Amino acid sequence: MLTISRTAIDFIRRWLLLHISLRINISLVSDFFIKLLKLPMSFFDTKLMGDLMQRMNDHSRVNNFLTQQTLNITFAMLTFVVFSVVLFFYNKLVFAIFLLGSILYGVWMALFLKRRKLLDYELFEQQAINNNKTYEFITTIQESKLQDCEQRRRWEWEDTQAELFGVQMKSLKLQQTLEAGSIFINEVKNIIITVVAATAVIHGQMTLGMMLAVQYIIGQLNSPVEQLMNFFYSLQDVRISLERINEIHRAEDENGKNGLRTSLTDNNKGIDIEHIMFKYDPHALRKTLDDVTIHIPKGKVTAIVGASGSGKTTLVKLMLGYYPVLEGQVNIGGTDINTLNKKWWRRQCGVVMQDGVIFSESIARNIAVDDGDIDKERLLKAARIACIHDYVMSLPLKYNTKIGRDGVGLSQGQRQRILIARAVYKNPDYIFLDEATNSLDANNERAIVENLDTFYRGKTVVIVAHRLSTVRNADQIVVIDHGKVVETGNHETLTAKRGAYYNLVKNQLELGN
Repeated sequence: MLTISRTAIDFIRRWLLLHISLRINISLVSDFFIKLLKLPMSFFDTKLMGDLMQRMNDHSRVNNFLTQQTLNITFAMLTFVVFSVVLFFYNKLVFAIFLLGSILYGVWMALFLKRRKLLDYELFEQQAINNNKTYEFITTIQESKLQDCEQRRRWEWEDTQAELFGVQMKSLKLQQTLEAGSIFINEVKNIIITVVAATAVIHGQMTLGMMLAVQYIIGQLNSPVEQLMNFFYSLQDVRISLERINEIHRAEDENGKNGLRTSLTDNNKGIDIEHIMFKYDPHALRKTLDDVTIHIPKGKVTAIVGASGSGKTTLVKLMLGYYPVLEGQVNIGGTDINTLNKKWWRRQCGVVMQDGVIFSESIARNIAVDDGDIDKERLLKAARIACIHDYVMSLPLKYNTKIGRDGVGLSQGQRQRILIARAVYKNPDYIFLDEATNSLDANNERAIVENLDTFYRGKTVVIVAHRLSTVRNADQIVVIDHGKVVETGNHETLTAKRGAYYNLVKNQLELGN
């Protein structure tokens, strides 16, 4: 009966695990992704890929605990109670020896809890670094070969592996010490019980059949005791994992808990940047932007120019709500950007950033990236404005052609044209272009700029560019130098000043001295 019942319980346990574990795992990771998508843009500047991947792995540990460990310990305790009662009635002395040995086993394992916790954190950190290093190593192999730095890069990766191996060795030594002590305690306990039972048989206090039954029961009891001890270790592990997962879940959402505005105070007002100051590191001495004040009129084209590192891209990111400003205010349509729902605000914007990403999807889906169905008419119009339509139609699968992440199989110019088409497809009220045409040849750039000039009508446009051809027709040109606004005007007035703007473009204009 004991054997049949144990087989039935094991069957039920496995069936429950199969149905529960998958559902729990998908739910846990899905909630994690939902939370990640709500976090502010700045969060992803500070978190390494390896760190996030390790936190995702923690979900497997939690899932394993909620399903396997919890069910296992439930059935194990049921087995433990039944066999303990049987053993108690068979021989109280043997039961007492078994109980004492199990308590010693538990005390021995408890001695290692604190050290295990410290090692788990150390191992997590090192594995996160290793994952990030491995990902970076694989994705930069072509550049490493091109720049002839394969050996140095490989050595750096191997150093990371060596550090990870060192932590794993510490963990292994701890585990071996733990297991050696556990085996010793259990074996001594089993030997004492065997001697006591055999002595009882010799003195006629127990039959040989009863002794065999006692040995079988002890064997069945050892497994639940070991599972119980492992359960406490798993409980410690899952608490550590939940702490790391909750670091993400406790992080404040980009839009906060309270509902933010999803409309502008005055649609006729443009974008007002008032005395803003910003730096990526709050403790840094140098300010990325310092006391910047700009008015970007509604329905007009404003170009922002300046030398590399002057703060142009940062200014665009502040207008898109990537980061909160440290001083000053950014107003969109008379509304403080901090009071706007960022998801809603970005829905009003068509954006092409320098580091824009091409998804591993079809060309059509890369242009029409929003959550809705693809509007074929808008798709073709956007592709024609971005001068990418003819190229796409020359491909065998046309708009259904799948392209790789970051535009594998595309030239830089083709990649940029798809990103421009993506911004145009949204048909937004606000357009932000950060060096959107710097990889295009002169003919394509001229054609796209002409098409965009028509598309810009009635829209508020902010362009960051170096090329004169992109900015000379702008209604307003803002010159930034070392994080400060040094000049504002149109092309003619700024050229006549012979100041910072003139120095930036004189080589392109060939104006001489």
